[in-house]
Amino acid sequence: MPRSFRPLSRRHLLRGAGAALALPALELMGASAAPPTRFVCLFQPNGVFPAAWDLPGPTLDGDLSPILRPLAPHREQLTVLRQLDNTGFGHVALTTAFLTGVGVKDRRNAVSLDQWIARKIGEKTVLPSLELGTEPPRPGGDGGQPIAYANTIAWNSPSTRLSPEIIPQAAFDRLFRTRTDPASRRAAEQRLSVIDLVLDEAKSLRRQAGSADQARLDEYLESVRTVERQLERSLEPAAGEVPAGVDLVRPPSGIPGDRRQHLRLMMDVLVLALRTDSTRVATLMTAHGFSRQSFAFLGGITTDHHGMSHHRQQPVLVAEYTRVCTWFMEQFAYLLDRMSVASEAGGTLLDHSLVLYGCGMKDGNGHVPRDLPLLLAGKAGGALRPGKIHTAPPGTPLAHLHLAIAQQFGIAMNDFNGTGAKPLSGLFT
Repeated sequence: MPRSFRPLSRRHLLRGAGAALALPALELMGASAAPPTRFVCLFQPNGVFPAAWDLPGPTLDGDLSPILRPLAPHREQLTVLRQLDNTGFGHVALTTAFLTGVGVKDRRNAVSLDQWIARKIGEKTVLPSLELGTEPPRPGGDGGQPIAYANTIAWNSPSTRLSPEIIPQAAFDRLFRTRTDPASRRAAEQRLSVIDLVLDEAKSLRRQAGSADQARLDEYLESVRTVERQLERSLEPAAGEVPAGVDLVRPPSGIPGDRRQHLRLMMDVLVLALRTDSTRVATLMTAHGFSRQSFAFLGGITTDHHGMSHHRQQPVLVAEYTRVCTWFMEQFAYLLDRMSVASEAGGTLLDHSLVLYGCGMKDGNGHVPRDLPLLLAGKAGGALRPGKIHTAPPGTPLAHLHLAIAQQFGIAMNDFNGTGAKPLSGLFT
């Protein structure tokens, strides 16, 4: 770091007309550049086929199960959780309880784990938390509760759910664009690149930086521009014909027609948000908690996601169910790929994060709430030693995990949302 240069604040922004771009950790930021620990949660709806999820052995050293095989390159960053149970019955109750340990009852829930963490560390970032998804709320009811509640796992209060942003470009703009003046609106209308808008300030900063910071800044700016290009391409009409017999609803304006592209764009935005320290808390709904999405694009699949989850042990439906769950793991592997190559002081973005992935039910066939399919990824800044299976006593409430994570993030609580939880023992160092 040049002696004549005053250290940057960790929250320094590159600014331009209509844009404000946060920065990754740089040596120019001095001692304050030590990477923070982030919390990320991804939710997958409709459960899994247990025999295709459960590991064949007691460790992660051998073959992974069919659904988990896409995660093989990241096995040393994984912690598989066993014997944790959810509370409630049905899609709405089990989705809304995933991070609260309570779930919606009489249209009221409790504060979710991500929001407890955001209350503790959110004031240090531009956004206290970021909620992303891929499907809008749905009408109808499930056990007397509105299905719309199952569009999110994030609750800011017992009566306030935080609906996720499902349009990638809108999520990107929320992070990096400002719209408070005529110049901002003109830049957005002309679809000018965020990088172009802040380029002058970026060049000035680069001249004052050392070689390591220059390389990190160049790589970061290129990653932002790459996501912008992907967003532009995603808005082009999808080519190809709709398979015969498949009733597809055209996505709303601004949502990619390709489901894989849509989810991965959301993951790209999430990674950018974490890398720039725009937020340290994020949730991503890979689909609505009562999702009926078609997966005909995978080939040979004729049943919607919810339908195949009620497989009744029929071989055809079990095969479709397993293929779709494996597809979700392939997308999760993509996120871990992105996080593991994002270098930071002392490691990677994944090393300095705690990523929770799971479903609100084990098997969709009967809405089984016991022994949930749950994974942790990352090292939580060194507090977690992954590459293992953590088995709780049978019947352990999911809220025990919530309490352990909350305490790890410095939240002083001895219970979690009145559930009587005790911190899950032996998980953190």
